[in-house]
Amino acid sequence: METIALIGAGGKMGSRLADNLARSEYAVRYVEPAPAGVERLAERGLVVSAFAESVRESDVVVLAVPDNRIGDVAAEAVPLMKPGATLIVLDAAAPFAGELPERGDVSYVACHPCHPSVFNRDETTPEAQRDFFGGVAGKQNVVIALIQGTDADYARAEAIVRTFFAPVVGAYRVSLDDMVLLEPVLSETVAATCIVVIEQAMQEAVRRGVPADAARAFLLGHLGIELAIVFNEVDSPFSDGALMAIEAAKSAIFRDDWMKVFEPDSVRASVAGIVG
Repeated sequence: METIALIGAGGKMGSRLADNLARSEYAVRYVEPAPAGVERLAERGLVVSAFAESVRESDVVVLAVPDNRIGDVAAEAVPLMKPGATLIVLDAAAPFAGELPERGDVSYVACHPCHPSVFNRDETTPEAQRDFFGGVAGKQNVVIALIQGTDADYARAEAIVRTFFAPVVGAYRVSLDDMVLLEPVLSETVAATCIVVIEQAMQEAVRRGVPADAARAFLLGHLGIELAIVFNEVDSPFSDGALMAIEAAKSAIFRDDWMKVFEPDSVRASVAGIVG
């Protein structure tokens, strides 16, 4: 039986992982320094373990800590890890920024949940339908990058990632560079920004007199159709009028060079801001 040290086990993300790992076949050491996190684990019937001892005795160390803390915590944990052990981080920013210590006899893996898709329409329970983040009841995919190590190290990490983000449908193996393009660039820099603008546009319609309930219902219903059309979930194109409106509005809403956010200098600047 493999032993896992879950660092930050009582945090926002860590407690989700702890719930799934507690039901697994793994022996888990729950490490949490914050009193609120310790209390959260106690409510689950989980006992907190000491940091150094847990890291030394574990086959896999999972850092469920904020991005701007990964470098510091890794610097403390990695020297304690036993040879052949694996470090798993839940985001690509810190390793991309070079914040993992150099040590050749351990493996490094980065992972991130895709979260349940907006097209997950086969969920049958209210719990799964309302599990927007995943890791509770809603099915999701994950992406995993082997930063350092062997295919066997990757396979071991994938099994654990599938366990703590369960229920997982698919695991996509990507590079560290790929993962940084997925987040922050694609999911946050671009998608989250556009979604914030969409909500602001709804509020502007309300300010101009549209009833708030009507604006919300109309927008969210149309978003479902529009996403399905753009991502080829339905065999139905935009109307000619919609296509004309889209083309006419692009230059008013977007800069012509907006895709420069994918360029290496922009990516590095974004990551630097995340890791602090």
